Amino acid sequence: MKINKTNAARLLDRAKIPYGLIPYEVDENNLAADHVAESLGEDINLVFKTLVLHGERTGYFVCVIPGNREVDLKKAARAAGAKKAEMIPMKELLPLTGYIRGGCSPIGMKKPFPTFIDQRAEGKEFIYISAGQRGLQFKINPEQLREFVGATFVDVSTEDTI
Repeated sequence: MKINKTNAARLLDRAKIPYGLIPYEVDENNLAADHVAESLGEDINLVFKTLVLHGERTGYFVCVIPGNREVDLKKAARAAGAKKAEMIPMKELLPLTGYIRGGCSPIGMKKPFPTFIDQRAEGKEFIYISAGQRGLQFKINPEQLREFVGATFVDVSTEDTI
């Protein structure tokens, strides 16, 4: 099966960062990370989701968190240097990032935003993140991802929710 490379994959190629491009079956009615993990046959703790938030006074920023957790708005705001933060409305995602829900990658957004990768990724050999479209995941080393997007490892998630 031929897998078409996404813009995010081309950016990683240009930077000579190794990754795997892993397709999975999309269920338009279930875009949740646990479904992605199940489709990949992987541990939910290795499948990370990319969320875009807005901090009052600090603007937009990105959190990459394990699929079985939720973003902790207080921790995320603190990481971004804001007093408060909230998830952006879904209708703002595509115009702001160039990505749709279920296909949002921290790599290759329309413009770079401060990015915080949950500390639970640190030290892992690899994690899965969206490759920039539904049905396609990157298998990537979190340290190389952190370095490439200029992110910080920090605790930005709640306790397990799934």
